[in-house]
Amino acid sequence: MKATAKAHPIQGLVKYHGMRDDDLRLPYHDSISVCTAPSHTKTTVEFRPEADGDEYRIDGEAVTGRGAERIEHVLDHVRALADRDDPVRVESENSFASNVGLGSSSSGFAALATAAVEAAGLDLTRPEISTIARRGSSSAARSVTGGYSDLHAGLNDVDCRSERITGTDELEAEHRIVAALVPSYKETEAAHEEAADSHMFDARLAHVHDQLAAMRDALRENDAERVFEIAEHDTLSLAATTMTGPAGWVYWKPETLAVFDAVRDLRAEGVPAYFSGDTGASVYVNTTAEHVDRVESAVADCGVETRSWRVGGPARVLASSEALF
Repeated sequence: MKATAKAHPIQGLVKYHGMRDDDLRLPYHDSISVCTAPSHTKTTVEFRPEADGDEYRIDGEAVTGRGAERIEHVLDHVRALADRDDPVRVESENSFASNVGLGSSSSGFAALATAAVEAAGLDLTRPEISTIARRGSSSAARSVTGGYSDLHAGLNDVDCRSERITGTDELEAEHRIVAALVPSYKETEAAHEEAADSHMFDARLAHVHDQLAAMRDALRENDAERVFEIAEHDTLSLAATTMTGPAGWVYWKPETLAVFDAVRDLRAEGVPAYFSGDTGASVYVNTTAEHVDRVESAVADCGVETRSWRVGGPARVLASSEALF
């Protein structure tokens, strides 16, 4: 009846943009990401038959509006699978800044789905849990399976689920991510809703399949620089699409561009550093363990707050002693 889970947020390496089904959150094409640790979301879920209704809190604040609707959508699917209709209490905490482009919705819904499945007594694999998390955020599906994960596009839960890419142990040990935190509120859902209205969208769809194939190959070859380079190119492709939609979303700030320039300066000096970003002003800089200190110093010199992360594992259930209530 009660369980707690922990999940790491994701950095999109080849990102999805737009959804063919907003209710089931089915993306138009596959997407690949890497989980970033030790950043995480911890969530406790409890089914309470005696309660009057659901209760949701994130970082101590009650969740209402669209946020509550997305949580309820995930929980209703778990309730349907478990054949129960009990009210649910949810408490969630993030170890990192949210809504600045660092993937808090991915870890949030991954932890929610994993804890809810455990609390409901369901016996599901991580790919199966990923289809539940996807109903809150498509990126959350990949947060469930962890490491380098691939969310396959499809029209149902059998096809549209996440699987972890194997054979990447060497890369996982060497990969480091420097996060440059650039505060800026973003509207990811709105950008997804109008994605197909950009005149660049069809060009992205035609191009992204080659990017996906190249990324899978680079990951299996444990080729760090190739992985990082493809992710940088995909970041620019995604931005071209979001910037040319009806609303003309421009998420980047002066600090964002300063980090881009610093990264390219490092690369000119022989340092394997490549920028990456999702829908937001914050920046990921992908590099290796050997160079991470130098990269973080150069990024910090741009006047932004930094974090140094590594590759994170899948969502997991925690001991009852770690419950948030």
